[in-house]
Amino acid sequence: MQTDIDPRNLIGRKAFDRNGAKIGTIDEVYLDDATGAPEWAAIRTGLFSRDAFVPLEPSELVRDGTVRIPFERSLIKDAPDFGVGRHLSPEQELQLYRHYGLDTTLPESPPPPDKNFGRIAGEEEP
Repeated sequence: MQTDIDPRNLIGRKAFDRNGAKIGTIDEVYLDDATGAPEWAAIRTGLFSRDAFVPLEPSELVRDGTVRIPFERSLIKDAPDFGVGRHLSPEQELQLYRHYGLDTTLPESPPPPDKNFGRIAGEEEP
């Protein structure tokens, strides 16, 4: 999803699954702690139903103003329920990433380059 979207503009939008089935309405948006970008949305799945958390990264804001979530409606409705209005802990986010089968590994950073700290004792100078 575009990262330049104001998260407040997502609240109230209708959300649909990968097949076009209506999931519900976006109730809340959760921001990434490090970047401040919208990362998760809580979608109210029905009048007396709970909110289901969905990842916004693979989702798409459609031209008609709706949000397309690239997962099946049944998977979304079965997402872990953490309640809304509270900060998601790293453990809760990890559970959600696993639920949706999303990559949870951090990119490996290359090892630091070798440094020459001088010559080894007993070694002749070049």
